[in-house]
Amino acid sequence: MSIPESPGGVRVTAGVDWAKDDHAVCVVGEQGEVIERFTVAADAAGLKQMARRLLRAGVGEVGIERGDGPVVEALLLAGLILFVIPPGQVKNLRSRYGSAGNKDDRFDAYVLADVVRTDARRLRPMVFDSAATTTLRASVRARRDLVAHRVAVGNQLSAHLQSVFPAAATLFSAVHKGVALSFLERFTTQEQADWLSVKRLATWLRGVSYRGGVEPEVLYARLTAAPRGAVGAHAGVHAVTTRALVALLRTLNAQIQALADSIGAQLEAHPDSAVFTSLPRSGTVRAARLLAEIGDARGRFPTPDSLACLAGVAPSTRQSGKVKAVIFRWGADKQLRDAVCDFAADTRHVNPPRPPPRRPDPRKSLGRHHLALLAGQHPLRPCRPRRPSAPPPTRSTEGCLTDDLTQGNSCRRPLVTERG
Repeated sequence: MSIPESPGGVRVTAGVDWAKDDHAVCVVGEQGEVIERFTVAADAAGLKQMARRLLRAGVGEVGIERGDGPVVEALLLAGLILFVIPPGQVKNLRSRYGSAGNKDDRFDAYVLADVVRTDARRLRPMVFDSAATTTLRASVRARRDLVAHRVAVGNQLSAHLQSVFPAAATLFSAVHKGVALSFLERFTTQEQADWLSVKRLATWLRGVSYRGGVEPEVLYARLTAAPRGAVGAHAGVHAVTTRALVALLRTLNAQIQALADSIGAQLEAHPDSAVFTSLPRSGTVRAARLLAEIGDARGRFPTPDSLACLAGVAPSTRQSGKVKAVIFRWGADKQLRDAVCDFAADTRHVNPPRPPPRRPDPRKSLGRHHLALLAGQHPLRPCRPRRPSAPPPTRSTEGCLTDDLTQGNSCRRPLVTERG
């Protein structure tokens, strides 16, 4: 990749510190001197002015903290090379130029420009995904955020029901399920649930097409065994809160399903869909999430280790002197790490771990050479020379019974005598 130079042959770099209202820009020369500083508004006219002034100054490389948005699109249209330096690294790089640690947009723009000038060999030019992958990433992350909102609202509804209607909080597997929401819409208070019987509950479950697999008798037993909820005038006041949370969960469920349908259609039309849908237990949403977070830009991950490090699944080694520690890698792409860990946690169900093997019989597992080693008689392990043994003691037959000698038996209590 060639880097354009200014008319005078001097390599010029720039840094852009973007913000909500305006963007600070700094242009740095080959020796680190500031050539130009300016600020542009965060609108279409300001972005065009920024690109025009950068090209006029002969800038070829630009450092920026964020790799998406209108600023990046304007710089790419101008034909500039972008280097993304995350805000965490910029925070650490400020100590190069001062010890006060002050945060200033104009100063950060200078830091970005100077780092591109001095450390360009250590930086990698930004590689962009296709428009289809970028759109899929936005849809996947939006669905993920809605699922997090649903979990929060479900926890809020569960805590509310534990106080005013405990039976409904644990009647079904989850309060955000469709059958649980239908039950709360029909039986909002304890007084309305008192009308139920086993037969009436079975009829209501058939009306909502319940497929949970739990018999009506079991559900009715849960309903009657739970503590009673609030009754009277206060129950009607609490019912308003219950209906509000139920309506919010209904809306979240509908929008999550709509996003899931859109994600499925985008994944089917993507050129790389066959690669990710072939993974075990990938499904539709999980495969789309892996594709969106990993991307389709092949140059972003030149080796498998680079992908593992960015995903945070590779450990981090820290060594100083005689101390060496292998710890958890905190610096990673959080979205990519969550997608990879979610995939890895579910694929273990495809190949469950084998049961531990039975303890082998040592008599069957030990071979002839193993037994020889244990006995110390193997040719590779010569045994120690034996110490000469003392001559065996002589036995005397004195005192033996006559009948024993007559019958040819040895003496039962031999007498041992010493030689000499």
